[in-house]
Amino acid sequence: MRNSQAKYNVWTNEGSNELLKLMVDAAMRGCRDKNGVFNKKTVDKKILPTLNKKLGCEKTITQYQSRLKWFKQQYNNYCKFIRHNSGFGWDSVTKKFTTKDESHPKHEHYRTDTFEDYEDLRIAVRTGTATGKYSIVLGDDTDTRTFEIEENKETNLLDDYVFDYNNGEFVQSDKQESS
Repeated sequence: MRNSQAKYNVWTNEGSNELLKLMVDAAMRGCRDKNGVFNKKTVDKKILPTLNKKLGCEKTITQYQSRLKWFKQQYNNYCKFIRHNSGFGWDSVTKKFTTKDESHPKHEHYRTDTFEDYEDLRIAVRTGTATGKYSIVLGDDTDTRTFEIEENKETNLLDDYVFDYNNGEFVQSDKQESS
């Protein structure tokens, strides 16, 4: 049992921060699959080799998945905090959550501490994390047709274009541009 424990690489702050930077870089380069997550091949070929070389360790896909789960939990905690506490916001310059000083005395550390990783977490795990943005509660009034139209404002329907005889090509109609 001691040998198996010796092989396990504990996640340090440096290791977590470096992994997060690599994930943000990969996300910005468009390395996600259609579901918005990094597939195993991307992690094995692009993220882990760079991480292991930089840190001088041998992190595995299982260890990556464990840290990814932890990243998602951290991001969800931030999102829940903002969503369920009226008056909280985010200041990207100071890297702090914002609110009135007298409100939420139990959560003072959210006002005083900096959270350098919040924006990186949002980039790295947001698309693979449920945030409740589009959730509907029983009793909510909704018109799915209107909801669908509002969600897809940029469409590629032929009806949204008119033929411009001067240019000899289709261009967006005035109706589409004004909306």
